[in-house]
Amino acid sequence: MEGRFIPVAGVVIAVFAGGGMLLAGVDGILVAAVLTLWIASFWIAVPPPVPQATAQVEGLTITRAGMRDLIEHSGLPMLLLDSDRIIVANAQAREEIGRHVVGQDARVALRHPAAIDLLARSEGGSATVQGLTGPKSNWQMTYQRIDERYSLVELVNRTAEADISRAHTDFVANASHELRTPLASIIGFVETLEDEGDQVPSEQRQKFYGTVLREARRLKSLIDDLMSLSRVEAEKHDQPRSIVSLPLLVKQAARDGAGPERTARLKFDVTDKAIEVRGDEKQLEQLVRNLVDNAMKYGSADEPVKVTLAAGERDMAVLKIRDHGDGIDAEHLPHLTRRFYRTDPGRSRAAGGTGLGLAIVKHIVERHRGRLDIASQRGEGTTVTVRLPLARRG
Repeated sequence: MEGRFIPVAGVVIAVFAGGGMLLAGVDGILVAAVLTLWIASFWIAVPPPVPQATAQVEGLTITRAGMRDLIEHSGLPMLLLDSDRIIVANAQAREEIGRHVVGQDARVALRHPAAIDLLARSEGGSATVQGLTGPKSNWQMTYQRIDERYSLVELVNRTAEADISRAHTDFVANASHELRTPLASIIGFVETLEDEGDQVPSEQRQKFYGTVLREARRLKSLIDDLMSLSRVEAEKHDQPRSIVSLPLLVKQAARDGAGPERTARLKFDVTDKAIEVRGDEKQLEQLVRNLVDNAMKYGSADEPVKVTLAAGERDMAVLKIRDHGDGIDAEHLPHLTRRFYRTDPGRSRAAGGTGLGLAIVKHIVERHRGRLDIASQRGEGTTVTVRLPLARRG
């Protein structure tokens, strides 16, 4: 009887019921027969317990339930395999891959050549599996044998690292291109002046000098913006603590962004009430200058650029810069804050744009725990809205 479940409670009830039957005058032989059948039915109805699946890990015997409990709350997706079949998927694996994989052959569930190849290795190992949970997902898969029967699969999500690496590669490629263009222009004109010297007509020589100066200034502007972006990104997790009053800052920075020749196009609607935020004064000035400069460049030259500042809902300061230019098509709006993104590269370069202004603005807003919104319609212009949390005294 070893290993059998003994239904003690049922036997006790049956005995008491038999005693009651005897007291009621039922024949003893009949009572004995009924009790025998009743008690025997317990062993017929209750199947023997299923032996626990176990595995030997460094000399310790761990049951299947124990292995499930061991990996259930791991931060990494983990799968326990019995031969090739998935018998346990922890919470993270069920979230990333799906609950349906439990009970499936691991090769069918993962459906990736690199994963299948790794599972075929008797000694285990590690491999990179791309596209496991999405077209651009990137996972590091480790396959480890526990014993002759059981094995463990661990998945580490490397998608973010791959995205960062790709972004860095794109950034270097774009920056190199942006730097090379003005440099090539400068070198070309200077070489022409050096080779031909006095043979170049005076008017043309002055034109060459003007182009070299313009491209050199563009190059300087690009390097300045790259350095600004680098500083802002390095500090974006460090929330500013200084109290900054916005009304005067916004007016002065807007005038600086417009420059003396475009100041007349500025139209202010800035509250006289005190609006204070916790911020980096120089970065907030740069934010306003960049937005106003963009509005001046791409807005209509005959229309004003309106700068609005007021206290908004939920204890937020609301800054709006609106132009009345051609506007921007809807498909471009989600990409405007990407580095070097331009809706019209030729127009942007002709206007002196580096393609980094809005990227810098986005990072400044993020550092100040704010929100950036860009709304635009063709023929109606563009409105950029920045919301920053108001500072709380005390």
